[in-house]
Amino acid sequence: MMEKYMYLLIIILSVCGIFGIASHSPVALDVLLDALERLEYRGYDSAGVAYLDDGLSVTKRSGDIAHLRETLSGVDDRFRFGIAHTRWSTHGPPTDVNAHPHTDAAGRVAVVHNGIVENHDSLRRDLRATGVEFTSETDSEVVPHLLARHLDRGLGPREAFAEMVGRLHGSYAICALVEGCDELLVARRESPLAIGMDDATHYVASDVPALLEHTRDVAYLRDGQRAAVSPGRYRAWEAGGEAVSLDTDTIEWTVEQTEKGGFQHFLLKEIDEQPEVIRRALRDRVTADGALTLEQVNVDPKPDVVHLVGSGTSYHACLYGAYLFRKMGLSAFAHRASEYGTVAPPVTEGDKELVVGVSQSGETADILSALDRANEHGRPTLVLTNVLGSTAIRKADNAYMIQAGPEVSVAATKTFTADLVALNLLAEYFTTQNHRRLLQTFSALPAWIRDTIDDSDAPALAERYVDADAVFYLGHGLGRPIALEGALKLKEISYKHSEGFGAGELKHGPLALLTDNTPVFALLTGDAVQTGRIRQNVSEAAARGVPLIAVVPDDISPPAECDHVLTLPDVPPSVEPILANVHLQLFAYHVADRLGRSVDRPRHLAKSVTVQ
Repeated sequence: MMEKYMYLLIIILSVCGIFGIASHSPVALDVLLDALERLEYRGYDSAGVAYLDDGLSVTKRSGDIAHLRETLSGVDDRFRFGIAHTRWSTHGPPTDVNAHPHTDAAGRVAVVHNGIVENHDSLRRDLRATGVEFTSETDSEVVPHLLARHLDRGLGPREAFAEMVGRLHGSYAICALVEGCDELLVARRESPLAIGMDDATHYVASDVPALLEHTRDVAYLRDGQRAAVSPGRYRAWEAGGEAVSLDTDTIEWTVEQTEKGGFQHFLLKEIDEQPEVIRRALRDRVTADGALTLEQVNVDPKPDVVHLVGSGTSYHACLYGAYLFRKMGLSAFAHRASEYGTVAPPVTEGDKELVVGVSQSGETADILSALDRANEHGRPTLVLTNVLGSTAIRKADNAYMIQAGPEVSVAATKTFTADLVALNLLAEYFTTQNHRRLLQTFSALPAWIRDTIDDSDAPALAERYVDADAVFYLGHGLGRPIALEGALKLKEISYKHSEGFGAGELKHGPLALLTDNTPVFALLTGDAVQTGRIRQNVSEAAARGVPLIAVVPDDISPPAECDHVLTLPDVPPSVEPILANVHLQLFAYHVADRLGRSVDRPRHLAKSVTVQ
């Protein structure tokens, strides 16, 4: 059984939600449960809480947080120190016993953990040799037993915690409770962990939404750092024991931004927020006289070669960026982050290279490895991210905050759009002196997106093709990454088979898969050459009786063979793909909703990938 789950680590994601509180005054269980609900997008297989009252109390349940809340219904305990966890399973299936928090045999230590303890097998053998009995299949259970072992040696809680962390290999964000210790003990390596600060209460969380109801003042632990968090204060130190001072950031997000605001799902809300995302993305990048300014990007000299690195949706943004940079005269390459550290990149001449990592969370393990490799080879680095204080920001020479606001749904929508805007601005910044035409275009983009959202026929098409066998997407040039992203969105949230292709590739194999129940979206975006290539694809598909949907500017006649048309406003070709993407987002959402899928929390997926 364990070998089975070890194999699964190669292909699945690892992310969990952690929350902790250290308060001067007693608090109710709802504080822990409400925080977990704000983190449920990070893990939803099981959940649990632990708190110090007269002794250590632990309750955990498989299933979502509603199951845990039902179990605790009627429990009126109050406490000053508590921890909570929502799990996304890696080692062991989602069962009550595999849920966190985990405890030692005596029930005096409780621990929540996000990440992978890579040497858990050897630690488990060592602990079993001393008489420890394990009850779960998780790698995380070694942590409380190891901590208890060091306490049994007579070490104090901080010293025992430091010794325990020193034995762990792999990635972790850990928060521990110890009976008799008026502190939360925390540590991180390659998994995010933040400390929220208030006068009388301090908090610990794996992500900002859990903190916003309580405070906006946040400090982020760095890799290898540990901390002791008590009511109203914390102390942090390096692995070697040296005390450190952490910078405090003020989070600008509001609680309302992390709530649904009347929408049925976060995903639909986040699609609808895209016009405001564009406005926010431009707000600090345009001077009073209408010029482009990117003070965050301190790249000198400007690059001749750009390597863009990302995973999933971020990789599609990289493909878009590479096409865009090349159109602007820069040599540019897009790389999958999972390959960048192991596959030799293209050989380029000259030293004016720039490596751009694209990561919504700034915590994706493959992106962090790519930045490490670039740093090792002396290449300047820039990261595009949405999360202030993330690990990627600290690894990169420069950070470009895309300012999309909190994105709770697992499937990325508004962050993808924000990435495309950022890449357009970077391309202009690196290649031209007069940016006014681009800024005029992007200043009008929010209104165009709003019109597209409000007038899209995508919901009706979703009703028409909800039972399709598969869905294909065709694009060319800047439209190809949009075709790939449209297919990915449909896969992620509806579980329906879908594929994206570049124009001309349909005839090289995929035509064999087309049937009269396999609709094809044809993105007729860009210049006349691109449109011409797509029209040829449309003819090839139409000859086989395939349902065809054209996504086309309203000033261009769609191919006569098309059964349906999704129109784009009459806009400059450079932004047509961004608007086309909005149609595809809406189609994916409405198909998934009509199929009754878990739209915000697709099965087997999580928001950030913190292991490779």
